[in-house]
Amino acid sequence: MHKNVALLGAGSWGTALAVTLARNGHTVKVWDIDTEHLQTMGRDRENKKFLPGVVLPKGVMPEADSNRMLAEADVVVFSVPAQHFRQAFSTAAEHIPGDALVVNVAKGIEQNSLLRMSEIAFSIREELRYVALSGPSHAEEVGLGMPTTVAVASPVRAWAEEAQDVFMNDYFRIYTNDDIAGVELGGSLKNIIALGAGISDGLGYGDNAKAAMMTRGITEMTRFGVRLGAEPATFSGLSGIGDLIVTCTSMHSRNRRCGIMIGEGMAPEEAVQKVGMVVEGMYTTDAAYELAQKVGVEMPITEAIYGVVHGEITASEAVNRLMSRSKKHENEDALLKI
Repeated sequence: MHKNVALLGAGSWGTALAVTLARNGHTVKVWDIDTEHLQTMGRDRENKKFLPGVVLPKGVMPEADSNRMLAEADVVVFSVPAQHFRQAFSTAAEHIPGDALVVNVAKGIEQNSLLRMSEIAFSIREELRYVALSGPSHAEEVGLGMPTTVAVASPVRAWAEEAQDVFMNDYFRIYTNDDIAGVELGGSLKNIIALGAGISDGLGYGDNAKAAMMTRGITEMTRFGVRLGAEPATFSGLSGIGDLIVTCTSMHSRNRRCGIMIGEGMAPEEAVQKVGMVVEGMYTTDAAYELAQKVGVEMPITEAIYGVVHGEITASEAVNRLMSRSKKHENEDALLKI
């Protein structure tokens, strides 16, 4: 089942997916806005900037002409930062064949519009075979062929199953899911909690604090997701608790690394610069905070992290604020049947 794949975005995750797809026997043409970076990848047969140590198979070919690449594609993969997805998709949309499968791997909520990535895509092009791919998946490990499991979600199950067939192999296992809202929100919101877990680590707190952050974080994510139409069970799956675990505990996680530096006293802007790549949680914090206010959902962890990244409170004050909240029943949300 050979496919011509057009992949936009030659960062670490895009490169890892390109390598995986090529190993599956597909032809993968990769385009990136940074043409010099793309040329270097083609020459070195390696993405030394974002994914060093992973050799690009013959099936991965850098492509300077994105329009031609898209026109020939059976599958189009968007691996651009969430806040740039609208621009990338708007530019590409008219060149994507009507029968092509579109797979987006960005995790975030767009600032200002407060839309998920699928909502942006369908607002630009209503007739679209769209799939979201999300789950616990560090590019550094996928690129090396380490066992990884993710979920693909779509409004039409057959589209998710098609993506499952295209991506799945003996180390990259794919599960399908019908809840695209839940899968997209889980992948987005976990980055906020990972910032919090990193801040906790940077402050020198222990495993108890991080476990509390993660556990109450998944409750907050679920409460928010259900209010926006997602299924509660999705947040117990790969794109929810699975992605939360890996992002909150690994040094591969940009969000956790950024949080650690903030917890150690570094200014948020400087911490982002030190990471050197996009820290999606910084943008999603703003969007989720605003959207929670709009729909009337209580999100104490998000509110605390929002205060920290905007310099309204210190990291220590954020922890004190969370620890001194009024008494609650652990399963209060279940009792209220949100």
